Amino acid sequence: MPRLAVAQRREALVEAALRVMGREGLAAGTTRAVVAEAGMSLAAFHYAFTSRDELLAELVRRVVGRELAAATAGLDPAAGLAGCLRAAAGGYLAHLEADPGAEQLMLELTLHAVRDPALRPVAREQYRAYAEAAAALLDRTATLTGSAWRGPVAEPARLLVTVVDGATTTWLVDRDTAATRATLEAAVDLLVSRYAVLPG
Repeated sequence: MPRLAVAQRREALVEAALRVMGREGLAAGTTRAVVAEAGMSLAAFHYAFTSRDELLAELVRRVVGRELAAATAGLDPAAGLAGCLRAAAGGYLAHLEADPGAEQLMLELTLHAVRDPALRPVAREQYRAYAEAAAALLDRTATLTGSAWRGPVAEPARLLVTVVDGATTTWLVDRDTAATRATLEAAVDLLVSRYAVLPG
């Protein structure tokens, strides 16, 4: 089943790239290093991906998917909208502490891409994925709690991305989880007070 074989190769290469770049940084993630980590040949890489940039785009989708899964794993409708969003912040923070290398890689990718025109599409895809994940989280918490968002959800989603981005960068520098949690909870209060329509 050649389609399944390609999917398996892609999976293994993405996970290998995450390990290499999470440990050693974006620059270390050459195709040779990735295939060595995956135990594959260069030919296998080019059979699965047309370019390193395509691999990076898939890697971004993988990391953002894991971030969203971590944020939505412990939502309790009984906690209300703010409580659900605080739980999401806690889930994301636990993910950040468990795998800081992946988040540092995302930051490296952003900063490198804004200087490299060839990588700018990857950075745009990265932030589009962040915005979609934030909107999905906001929609899910509103639905779970019988709440709603005033106007298009894109506006609070952008605010959420901006705050989480800054909080993540700051945490990567100081590793102060308590302070980062307080920042994210303040952002929750702002989101709810400014944009939410609560039930009742």
